[in-house]
Amino acid sequence: MIKLNERTGGILKIKEVKMTTKVKVTKDTVIGELIKDNPAATKVIEKYFGNGCFTCPGIKVESISFGAMMHNVDPNKIVEEINSLEE
Repeated sequence: MIKLNERTGGILKIKEVKMTTKVKVTKDTVIGELIKDNPAATKVIEKYFGNGCFTCPGIKVESISFGAMMHNVDPNKIVEEINSLEE
């Protein structure tokens, strides 16, 4: 978030502007960070990995690539599907 100062008629106004940046998901993206930043990706993760990811402590450190390896799924397919959500 950025705060901007504006002078209007001798009065100083502070306006907050929320910056949003689209971050491209890769196979190295950590699953926990992904679903925190992009809740829509939860459906994709659930589709390929099941519900277990959401209660597993590894969600904070494990990448899409690692999850894909554990579930015998192509990580690129998951990444493509998640990135298509944001288009």
